Amino acid sequence: MPITVITHSDCLLHEPGVGHPENPQRLAAIMQALQASDISAMLEFNEAALGTDAQILLAHDEFHLEKIRLSSPTEGEASLDADTHMSPGSLNAALRAVGAACQGVDSLMEGKAKTIFCATRPPGHHATAHQAMGFCLFNHVAIAALYARQKYNLNKIAIVDFDVHHGNGTQDIMHGQDGIFYISTHQSPLYPGSGEISENRNHNILNVPLHGGTGHNTYVAIFEEQVIPVLDAWQPELLLVSAGFDAHQADPLAGMALTDETYHWLGAKLKTIANNHCGGKLLSVLEGGYNLDVLPGSVKAYLQGNL
Repeated sequence: MPITVITHSDCLLHEPGVGHPENPQRLAAIMQALQASDISAMLEFNEAALGTDAQILLAHDEFHLEKIRLSSPTEGEASLDADTHMSPGSLNAALRAVGAACQGVDSLMEGKAKTIFCATRPPGHHATAHQAMGFCLFNHVAIAALYARQKYNLNKIAIVDFDVHHGNGTQDIMHGQDGIFYISTHQSPLYPGSGEISENRNHNILNVPLHGGTGHNTYVAIFEEQVIPVLDAWQPELLLVSAGFDAHQADPLAGMALTDETYHWLGAKLKTIANNHCGGKLLSVLEGGYNLDVLPGSVKAYLQGNL
């Protein structure tokens, strides 16, 4: 089965401001590279639906949803915090990202696909139940997990987050949720300052904080030792991934030293976990990655690993 890439041109209309690292060129560069790559024949591109209020309210409260709607400007820019801004196209971009994640769940659960990558923006894993932050408006992977649990009565869902920044929002939303296990590898200390081992919870939260400078060999060894056994023991019925590529050695916003080799390895390892436990059902959503020279290659390497 080919990899389904769910995306939408609306995601290019989110303009967080001149010089902002989370800019439309990120997604444009990824899509151009994938469509021109030697794996393009193995990719099937689908348009994302708009996410619904009901889907968003699975993970966020009504106050948060209303604040995002009221903050959406008709012109210019609206700032939600020092790093998180909205333009006239931002709301629809975020709704497409929510829609893509839920559409991906439906495709997997209905047997229409086995491997899905949501090439959408803005990212989502910093958005908490109550607050937009860290470039993120809605938490797409958290919404997808809760949507899958509600609609398909799944008892064991795993979320793996390999973005260089801790997914504080996903942890916030998933904390104490029955049947959903959140696992994050991330640089520490680093924004947003969460993700310490002391925050771990049996059968629900596993944080694996890593030192700056961590490279491929060390990362692989730690992932094999700490993450794989937990996933194997959990035996998920659905595997969701927050796929951030900002732990790359050339990324400007952090200090880890992963390479495309690491992302290929992650793609293959996570697909193996999906094959072993949940009939291959793997849904990845784009999070970070801010060096336009290396981001497209990292995404391609990850998807090659998924094949």
